[in-house]
Amino acid sequence: MPYGNTAHEVLAVVFQVRDLSSRQPTLNVLLWQRALEPERGKWSLPGGRLGDDEDLTSSVRRQLAEKVDLRELAHLEQLAVFSDPARIPGVRTIASTFLGLVPSPATPALPSDTRWHNVNDLPPMAFDHAPMVEHARTRLAAKLSYTNIGFALAPKEFAISTLRDIYSAALGYQVDATNLQRVLERRNVITRTGTTARSGRSGGRPAALYGFTESRYRVTDEFAALRPPG
Repeated sequence: MPYGNTAHEVLAVVFQVRDLSSRQPTLNVLLWQRALEPERGKWSLPGGRLGDDEDLTSSVRRQLAEKVDLRELAHLEQLAVFSDPARIPGVRTIASTFLGLVPSPATPALPSDTRWHNVNDLPPMAFDHAPMVEHARTRLAAKLSYTNIGFALAPKEFAISTLRDIYSAALGYQVDATNLQRVLERRNVITRTGTTARSGRSGGRPAALYGFTESRYRVTDEFAALRPPG
């Protein structure tokens, strides 16, 4: 389908909570470093031009497959359209962004020009890709309040303390584990698996393990909102 003087590209904001075994897990975004002008050396979201014979979702999946194993991608959805006529040099190009989520502790193989970056410490970004990351992060935080989207960030089994760390990293503020457990159990989002974690070096009672009741996206409470403490 010809677009005349307007081109269309698809870009994916792919998040993963990393360093779960550390004291400070972080929300990371997948970026690749540009090797050619314009904006050579700056970092970009994976994606590219929409093919004439492609729909948006097919296109973003094709282009993501060039950067990351799609089997590791637990969730993908279209987010927004960026249409400023001057957003990139040359032919006017409209961008459709997608939100992608990779669960912990998946470790997809990446090409040499592609890395995970802490969303709180982004490198120099090309074009308008930094605002795209921020927009996707805001949408993810909102969706954690009223959907079960946490399934796409968490391991298959987890202790509540691990889930707290994942939510805290994704939301950008500390979450109380007891309150989180109560809210998610009340909404039938998580359930006990009947197994326990291995005891740590300090001994003590092994933590009960939980899992998400579904691995498909659904709205759980459309009016809910998780809010920072204080």
